[in-house]
Amino acid sequence: MKLLDRLKPLLRWSILGGTLFFLGSVLQQHWQKVVAIRLEGVGWACLAIALGITLFAHICAGAVWSYLLQALRQPVNGVELVQVYLQTTIAKYLPGNVWHYYGRVTGATKAGATLETATVSVLLEPLLMAAAALLVTVLGSQPIVARYGLSAIGLQWASLLLVLAAVHPRIINPLMRTLGRWKRNGKLKQNATRPVIETLPFQLEHYPLIPLVGEMGFLLLRGVGFLLTFLALSPVLPGQLPLLLSAFSLAWLLGLVVPGAPGGIGVFEATTIALLGQTFSPGLILSVVALYRLVSILAEAIGAALAWLDAQRSA
Repeated sequence: MKLLDRLKPLLRWSILGGTLFFLGSVLQQHWQKVVAIRLEGVGWACLAIALGITLFAHICAGAVWSYLLQALRQPVNGVELVQVYLQTTIAKYLPGNVWHYYGRVTGATKAGATLETATVSVLLEPLLMAAAALLVTVLGSQPIVARYGLSAIGLQWASLLLVLAAVHPRIINPLMRTLGRWKRNGKLKQNATRPVIETLPFQLEHYPLIPLVGEMGFLLLRGVGFLLTFLALSPVLPGQLPLLLSAFSLAWLLGLVVPGAPGGIGVFEATTIALLGQTFSPGLILSVVALYRLVSILAEAIGAALAWLDAQRSA
């Protein structure tokens, strides 16, 4: 375990260094094409719409997380949890890439949820997002399959089935009972006659299908924001839409799960360039991912500011 703990930071820095080196190499080769790209009036309009849609996507994600806690029978206020979600999302760019999860657990417990249930909800949310991203990728991955072979789609389906199984109540409920038992261990030592195992009143009764659909909506909205950012710089043929959406979903998923820079910075960009670099100009893709990253950060910052102002007004 000590060796593993020592290797984790090395792995993160290696991934970060590799992605930055790749992005730097692409920028060095195509920087003249990048600086030559200019935004017209329609392009600025597309970016403004992409910003609004990305902000709305984060609001929807907050609503899904709120619904998830309510489905776990927690007496929480939905609007308050959306505020917590929006205010903590920007924290994912802090070193460690865990502070937004910590903030959500803290906010959910303050809103009335139990610590173990808040923790499980924070664990469930990225799993549902990963499943949604895999679903979108698989459904629109024919162009990627034609390029990379059947092994890629087979891996996607295997990963999808694994993630869908991981959020099943038969997996989640025992986890909740274990977390609750750990929390009560200290209290049980004070009363030897108390049963060691108690049944948690809060558990997932049904498969989280509605939250999964909600996360798919979140990802599709993010994909629309990416497409609008692309349209701000270059026209897109209708036949290229599945490729762009599928590549975006896969790149976003890798940015979520691969240990690297906070917020998936670098991983998302490098994956997008690798998937689309042979179909579109690398200079164009580099410009798109840079603009989209700016749009995403602006949307998250605006969402956090609006949520904070709304919370202050309601206080």
